[in-house]
Amino acid sequence: MAQSMGEIMNPGSVVRDAEFPDAPDDWTREQAIAAAQTDAVTLSDDHWDMIKALQDYFARHEKPNVRDLHDALEEAFHGRGGLKYLYGIFPGGPVAQGCRFAGLQAPSGAVDKSFGSVQ
Repeated sequence: MAQSMGEIMNPGSVVRDAEFPDAPDDWTREQAIAAAQTDAVTLSDDHWDMIKALQDYFARHEKPNVRDLHDALEEAFHGRGGLKYLYGIFPGGPVAQGCRFAGLQAPSGAVDKSFGSVQ
């Protein structure tokens, strides 16, 4: 079943990575790797898990709220240390930098230096 307007207008034009079913149409792993290299971040399995979590969250929420997103990430990654852990592996902030790596538009307030980003 088509998931986006691009797939509806041009069936078969969008090739999705099976591991990232909720990724934006124009997103690729190579783009995430390039963005991470620009930020001097080496993507680990935990980074990829976070990217999948962000893409899934954005697929389920039309207008993501940064506070709700923080709560969801805290819950999803609680066993690894929650947001404290995520801030450690995403030095630019798990929401702001994570969204950039995931090919997503960060929610309003995510790039505010006082909340959602540590830069």
